[in-house]
Amino acid sequence: MTQSTNPLLRPKSSHRLQAIPFDEIRTEHFMPAIEETLKTAQAEIEALKSNPAAPDFENTILALELSGEQLNRVAGIYFNLLSAESDAEFKALAQQISPLLAQFNSSISTDAAIFARVKKVWEDEVEGRPKPELPKDLSDREALKRAERHRLTDRAYKGFIRGGALLSAEDKQKLTAIAMESSKLSPQFSDNVLNATNAWELHITDPADVEGMPSGVLAGAAHLAKVKGKEGGWLFNLQPSSMVPLLTYCKNRELRRRIQTAYASRAFKDDFDNQEIIKRTLELRQQRADLLGFPTHADFVLADRMAESVPTATDFLEKIYGVAYPAAQKEYQEVVDFAKETDGISDFKPWDLSYYSNKLKERRYAYDPEELRPWFKVENVLDGLFIVAKHIYGIEVKQVYDVPTWHQDVSTWEVYDGSGDFLGLMYLDLFPRDTKRGGAWKTSFQGQGLYSDGLRRPQVAIVASLTPSTEDQPSLLRLDEARTIFHEFGHALHSLLADGYYKGLSGTSVLWDFVELPSQIMENWLLEEEALNLFARHYETGEPLPKELLDKVIAAKNFQAGLANLNQLRYAMLDLAWHTTHPDKIKDVDSFEKQVTERFQILPPIEGANISCAFAHIFAGGYSAGYYSYKWAEALEADAWSLFEEKGIFNPEVSGAFRKYILARGNAFHPMDLFVAFRGRKPDPDALLRRDGLLPQQA
Repeated sequence: MTQSTNPLLRPKSSHRLQAIPFDEIRTEHFMPAIEETLKTAQAEIEALKSNPAAPDFENTILALELSGEQLNRVAGIYFNLLSAESDAEFKALAQQISPLLAQFNSSISTDAAIFARVKKVWEDEVEGRPKPELPKDLSDREALKRAERHRLTDRAYKGFIRGGALLSAEDKQKLTAIAMESSKLSPQFSDNVLNATNAWELHITDPADVEGMPSGVLAGAAHLAKVKGKEGGWLFNLQPSSMVPLLTYCKNRELRRRIQTAYASRAFKDDFDNQEIIKRTLELRQQRADLLGFPTHADFVLADRMAESVPTATDFLEKIYGVAYPAAQKEYQEVVDFAKETDGISDFKPWDLSYYSNKLKERRYAYDPEELRPWFKVENVLDGLFIVAKHIYGIEVKQVYDVPTWHQDVSTWEVYDGSGDFLGLMYLDLFPRDTKRGGAWKTSFQGQGLYSDGLRRPQVAIVASLTPSTEDQPSLLRLDEARTIFHEFGHALHSLLADGYYKGLSGTSVLWDFVELPSQIMENWLLEEEALNLFARHYETGEPLPKELLDKVIAAKNFQAGLANLNQLRYAMLDLAWHTTHPDKIKDVDSFEKQVTERFQILPPIEGANISCAFAHIFAGGYSAGYYSYKWAEALEADAWSLFEEKGIFNPEVSGAFRKYILARGNAFHPMDLFVAFRGRKPDPDALLRRDGLLPQQA
């Protein structure tokens, strides 16, 4: 297959934005493209190794940064589509592609000749020299470039050590074998979760069984039934846009039990069981930690995080637990008492929590989240998001129609600075389908920074599974779905507003427990009257969101904050337990999970449920020993947001500082230095608990 017939092998896109020709790409194009670009990347590495010139930044560190450009592009397209739009044939390629890439990457990080060059540059430019400080004048481009050069060199050197450069030849081979096998397990785990999710459906035909369900939800379920070829009725599945409304509103307790149990037991003791993959993954991660001199996988991971150590992350979580657990107990008992008082429920179960919590919220605040949907038509939410972003950062987001996409649901957008400078290309893929994994995420097809042909702007995508439109009704979002769009756009802004030199330090390429700060802070504008007044209009009448309804939403925002925190802590502590316990001590996946999560178990357990077998964040994503990052970054975000609250949510001085110190800088400086530059001090550790109403406000 030649460059002319394989669109993945063309040296340059003919599109005006250098956009990827998704309309031409087929499954059969990927393996030839991977094999061809892998040869090119290997040749680039050999040229770097055999360079007779003395090692310096340009011929070693920068050469590594620029190597594998074509391979990385093809691989990036493949793995993004693997999550967003892939059938069985496409998924099967991962078992070939993943180990090839793992082997190649390991061959670089364990190459003695390359490491010797990197070490020499590090010794010449970094060792014994003071770390460059963040310039007071960020318009001093040369000072910024020198600082990035220093950090890129330092991280390259330390990355080689973490990648096995100091190991013996025998141990390097072991490390490569571990990387290759691990690379196969991750997509298998993810596929099993998706297949288990897609395998379950609930077809309801008796109107009595959908009593209590809002008309809009039923319209969507009826549309889904029609699309899936069912004879009338309503179809529900395990996508959040379908499952959450049923758990929240369906009066039929048995149906709530069935869908809750099905969701909680995905990929556990079924046709897609992930238990053996979990065990083997843990073994491989521990083997790598052993080879690299770390007690556990968690110690290996945390050594390159803001937290720096397992005790620091654990102590942080324990402090929240000490406050959240008693609050959660009280909140849970309130719902149990309410269910008994309302409907005589004496055997309260997990599938009763969402249903009776919503009714309790309605009684307490005279507000049901479903009331908000008419003001959150998806197109209006997007318009509002972009208007809010313009007010914060002065940027313009414009929809374009000449960019090829991977599915007809995908829309495309150009992003410009207030000065008219092009900031990047953005894809939005917002609705569920069987060929897409669940959840929501932001990803990149191209990062900002230096390439072989000069500086490039980013190409990013936001992928989600929100409430879709039907023949009779547009997509009207729940509040949490609108929050999801704001969250992921925060990630996108981290890439789109990047302003660095080297893509390895650009945008979201920050330490992992800092990466959620830009996304979580963006959520805050959604519940601000000043922001909502800019866009929240009823999709039929055009009327603005009534102030009394917004006041109710704001009054209820900390409803069950203890339970919400406890749920996140359970995931974070379970993750750390998996990765601080030697796999030899784990005999059974389910019993180990139950032992770890017992102290978080306020609700009675669901028979046959298992968190870990569908915990894709840590077994198929990048969050292993890192799920604590959500709470860690949320604590940073609560403190950062307090400055917006103090000075004004559209205060140009505050938003300008957040942009230039946090969003634009990426990983050019340590995140603590960037946070202090923005906030004027180190983070307040209690800001999150105060914001959630779990600690009293400061006087």
